[in-house]
Amino acid sequence: MNEMQKDELTKALHDCMEACNHCYDACLEEEDVKMMSACIRLDRECADFCGFVEQAVSRDTPFLEELLNVCATICKACADECRGHSHDHCQHCAQMCDKCAEVCASFTA
Repeated sequence: MNEMQKDELTKALHDCMEACNHCYDACLEEEDVKMMSACIRLDRECADFCGFVEQAVSRDTPFLEELLNVCATICKACADECRGHSHDHCQHCAQMCDKCAEVCASFTA
């Protein structure tokens, strides 16, 4: 992976992490927090994992392909959940998760 590719990947991971963190916080402010519980959980999982993978990319981990496969799966699950809610923060998060899943998948065999 060259530096330009690494930059593209870390940007997608970081942007997704930020979108998930924002969605997580915004969901906690919604009137019916219980209705948002699955979204909140997946936002947290996705943000944490994207942050971990971003660090792993910077370390040139030998497990990158495996991590990217799992990350793409988590991002897709988060995107699917967020898409089910009409809130702007959920829709934005779904877009960022879809993009991150796509970028992660592009770096796996």
